[in-house]
Amino acid sequence: MKNYILGLIALVIFGSFAFGQDLSPFIKVGKSTKSIESVASEVKNALKTNGFEILGSYNPSGKSSLKVIAFTNYALKSKVVKVADRGALASVLKVGLEKIDGQVHISYTNPDYLLRAYLMENYETYKTTFVKFSKDLKSALSGIGDEFTPFGGTVKAEKLKKYHYKIMMPYFTDPVSLQEYDSFETGVIKIQNNLSAKKANTKMVYKLIFPDKKVAVFGVGLDNKQEGEAHFLPKIGEAHVAALPYEIILQGNKATMLHGKYRIALHWPDLTMGTFMKIMSTPGDIEDALEAVCE
Repeated sequence: MKNYILGLIALVIFGSFAFGQDLSPFIKVGKSTKSIESVASEVKNALKTNGFEILGSYNPSGKSSLKVIAFTNYALKSKVVKVADRGALASVLKVGLEKIDGQVHISYTNPDYLLRAYLMENYETYKTTFVKFSKDLKSALSGIGDEFTPFGGTVKAEKLKKYHYKIMMPYFTDPVSLQEYDSFETGVIKIQNNLSAKKANTKMVYKLIFPDKKVAVFGVGLDNKQEGEAHFLPKIGEAHVAALPYEIILQGNKATMLHGKYRIALHWPDLTMGTFMKIMSTPGDIEDALEAVCE
């Protein structure tokens, strides 16, 4: 009886801890005095050697002092694509590199944070896979840095599945419709062609296509100097560079994007309203650019 009571107490304590756990959007790996291109090469090699797939990389804002590497692996993408409500958006994680005063700061998007937010109630279904993904990622990058400290603000783990910045602000379940096509195949061709043509000052950073599921995710660099990354990123924090690039998701014949007021806030959860107001036009600017890509 005593053991049963002690077990119950432990369960309650552990459950309370898990429920109230604070999570951050990014994990800092460490710093390097090497060139940003050398560090990028080391990161890519480390990921590839440990079974991860490199999808693409680019310099956000067109700055040589910033670099993003987009990656995935089979276990992750094969599970998240099963989630019908845009689960494939969770299939791509990113490493961010930021050079400051001769040192390259290395970070990555926190899988536990992002997956809870994007998969909502479905997170628990594949939790074992996600925990292993996080462990394998940390192991892969452990030869590059040894800090592995969370940063970028915090959100309670349980609140991530219904995250929104403020009252009346959009949720994950409030996407922006971009275009509807005759077919999935038509949509893929149209979006790829427009990105290849750099329509609306955009570029393709990566694409991940699941033809059997008729789902595709496109990572889109926003090169417009007045309305794109060069405009908003310095104002809200380049340390969070691994939040980029922005995504278009095509499911069946419908292309959508996450609302800027949701996606930006999710990756910069500590933004003050005053700072958010400085980029007030950004959600609309991103929507305009991605609509043009889908036309």
